Amino acid sequence: MTPSDPADTIAAISTPLGEAGIGVVRVSGPDAEKIARALFRPRRGGSQLRSHHLYLGRIIDPSSQEIVDEVLLTIMRGPRTYTREDVVEIQCHSGVGVLRRILELTLAQGARLARPGEFTLRAFLSGRVDLTQAEAVLEVIQARTEAGLRVAAAHLQGGLGASVQEIREGLLDLLARVEAALDFPEEIGEMPAAAFAADLAKSMKILDSLAATYQEGRLLKEGLLVVIAGRPNVGKSSLLNALLARDRAIVTEIPGTTRDLVEEVITLAGTMVRLSDTAGLRAAQDRVEELGIERTRERLAQADLVLYLVDGSQPLDPETRRDLGELGERPGLVMVNKIDLPQELDLAALQEATTLPAARISALTGAGIEDLKQRIVDLTLKHDLSAAGEIVTQARHYQHLKDCLRYLAQARELLASREPAPAWELVALELQEAVRELGEITGQEVGEEVLDRIFGEFCLGK
Repeated sequence: MTPSDPADTIAAISTPLGEAGIGVVRVSGPDAEKIARALFRPRRGGSQLRSHHLYLGRIIDPSSQEIVDEVLLTIMRGPRTYTREDVVEIQCHSGVGVLRRILELTLAQGARLARPGEFTLRAFLSGRVDLTQAEAVLEVIQARTEAGLRVAAAHLQGGLGASVQEIREGLLDLLARVEAALDFPEEIGEMPAAAFAADLAKSMKILDSLAATYQEGRLLKEGLLVVIAGRPNVGKSSLLNALLARDRAIVTEIPGTTRDLVEEVITLAGTMVRLSDTAGLRAAQDRVEELGIERTRERLAQADLVLYLVDGSQPLDPETRRDLGELGERPGLVMVNKIDLPQELDLAALQEATTLPAARISALTGAGIEDLKQRIVDLTLKHDLSAAGEIVTQARHYQHLKDCLRYLAQARELLASREPAPAWELVALELQEAVRELGEITGQEVGEEVLDRIFGEFCLGK
């Protein structure tokens, strides 16, 4: 993506193409108002179009004076706009034909078609938003749950960027102290390494706490993958149906009915949960079942949480013991199913076979299902999302936080290994790199390639 030239006036359709009540064409740049005046004829009020007011009128084709559509138009003069440029928004009927026609007319008047994310890129380049806020625009658009939207909205308000900037400024203060001591040794004297290391440790602790939120932040953004596994005919498909509160998977008494992954989405505590019902683990009877079992094992490796089912009406068999051993320390729950039947399972033997916590349910009657939903939430989401505090959801942010911590750890090692005379020049270099990493998050020190990658994910008109 070539840098956005502020001399250009850009235009795009900002709403999805399709039949709907309202569609929006957005124009931004120095000629936005001139283009609007060439195309728009207000119902009343003459040519006096005030900023940030809504006007009813018609869009006409200047070459033929043909009426294209009746619209609502807003002129928003900079800098009190999204891009800090003059912006025009045309609200028309949301037919594909009318939206494209109005867009073509704006282009004929001198605008160029905006690239994906270019409106938000201009908002970033003008200082209207930092890079975390720009990325949050896409997070808000893509949010599929209440919890995901809540976190994205907090990022959009600048909370994450402000937190990172506060840490960055603290590191800049530390760097300034080192550089002053190096430049003016006679005036400042010897820097106390122990006190400096203590201040460095405080910043590292704050950074580490922020980075630690990424695991849950990723789940909020991408959804939690819960894999239902177990031997054939233990009730995996029945559990999927019980969690969905509807019949989604075929349930029979014939072992091996499920040959492939069956996946559905539910929402728990405002968080998207992807449920994956898998083929029963056993020696495959044919090539189709073998492929299904291979996919099961792949899904188990990807799972955020495994629900391993055992049949409470049967004794614990050697194959189930082996499966439980293979699960090891993976996050999971052992589900003792079919508690509506007479119980033959030795719970003491089950506890010996695994360190995973167990729960008792009946997928058939629904007993224990609501408690299971709460346990899924408790095991995966540790933070109170309604409380204050920032959560990292972007892999890019997480990587820069970890890299920043790595540079600070190297600075700390230099302080410890060179006492009583640390190599302050090397400490300064590590601090400079740490500051740069945080600047990559907020956008203060970001390269064009990164901007291309971020804004290239946006759709047109955003």
